Amino acid sequence: MYVESKSGHIDGAPARIGWVTFSKSGRSVYYRGLSLLRAKGGGLSGNFIDAESGEEYWVSGVKQSGSNTHPAEARIKVVIDDDAMEALQLLRGKAGA
Repeated sequence: MYVESKSGHIDGAPARIGWVTFSKSGRSVYYRGLSLLRAKGGGLSGNFIDAESGEEYWVSGVKQSGSNTHPAEARIKVVIDDDAMEALQLLRGKAGA
């Protein structure tokens, strides 16, 4: 999944692509120690809220085209987790590249 912090960084990057875990209900996403709750009615600039800090996050599926950022955002640096690199390359048709 694509996970973007709307007010800071996730382990040194404003956005990351990596594996997440969903709660049974699908209303919560867990990533790198974060517990993100779906924003009721949508947030101002994110669709999930950090349960601990209240900060907003944009979480979405990874797009083949690479245009993962929130539609209202300018381009930002995205870090791809090592364990997600192969799956991302397969999605984008660059396996073995």
